[in-house]
Amino acid sequence: MTDAVLTVEGGRTERAAPAAGSARAPLNLAWLGLVPFLAFIFLFLIVPAISVFSQAFYDLDGSRGFEGFREAFTEQNLDAFKFTIGFSAIAAAVGVVIGGLFAYAAASITRPKGLRNLIAAFSGVAANMGGILLAFAFLSLLGTQGVLTKILNYVGFDIYDMGFGFDTIPGLVVVYSYFNIPLMLLITLPAIDGLKVSWREASANLGGTSWTYWRRVGLPVLTPSLLGGFLLLFANSFSAYATASALTDSSRIIALRLGFYLGGDINAGEDAVGFGIAAWMIVVMAVSMGLYWALRKRAERWQG
Repeated sequence: MTDAVLTVEGGRTERAAPAAGSARAPLNLAWLGLVPFLAFIFLFLIVPAISVFSQAFYDLDGSRGFEGFREAFTEQNLDAFKFTIGFSAIAAAVGVVIGGLFAYAAASITRPKGLRNLIAAFSGVAANMGGILLAFAFLSLLGTQGVLTKILNYVGFDIYDMGFGFDTIPGLVVVYSYFNIPLMLLITLPAIDGLKVSWREASANLGGTSWTYWRRVGLPVLTPSLLGGFLLLFANSFSAYATASALTDSSRIIALRLGFYLGGDINAGEDAVGFGIAAWMIVVMAVSMGLYWALRKRAERWQG
């Protein structure tokens, strides 16, 4: 509590001591609301990550060493990392382009009333859909006996003769786009809402065209959000397991290869290689999420 200021004879001021037994400022207990969240982070992220790294640093003979961690990033495992990183980057790029355009269209919609809310609600559902349900939907649509496959065959296009398959990059990108595009829409909408009308008016008053506005104002402002969205979609595609597992058993996908090692059907000592793969995946995810966080902080400057 601040001390009271008293005016005394002669115009002088003196600070009076607080009265005995005066009430103290109440304690700020708002931070207690973070306790469940921090406990969740500690129990389900930090502790498992520490456990994975501690079990990754073993040799194949069971002694402490770096052989398992090193083997996890060599030969077939390295090829699986390259393949997964490659198709995850392509899937993320497709999601950024299409999702960004859809987000701009949704942000520009004024009629019919409520359509934007409907799009956002559907995107929230679709962005979290995956696993067996999504895999079954795409097998019914684009499998070898799928409805769309049969239609395309009827008109003379055999997509499987053209190299399509759910264990190929085009097939995985098509499936992963189902949840990547809606997720990008949800990420980008707040950033597009942050583009002020006054900026476009100022550009027009200075003689700028629509292209000038987007090149000098719109895209530079949206770039951190777009790059952050790319990293988030990349991490989302890189770590996805259930959908890929239901569609294919390809060992070129690093998440499925990890499942093979940790499933138990391996030689003695090779479990260290599995934990090494998991450790490298954590490193990739941590780098992606760290860069995403930094870009989001930069983008939030324009979203006030």
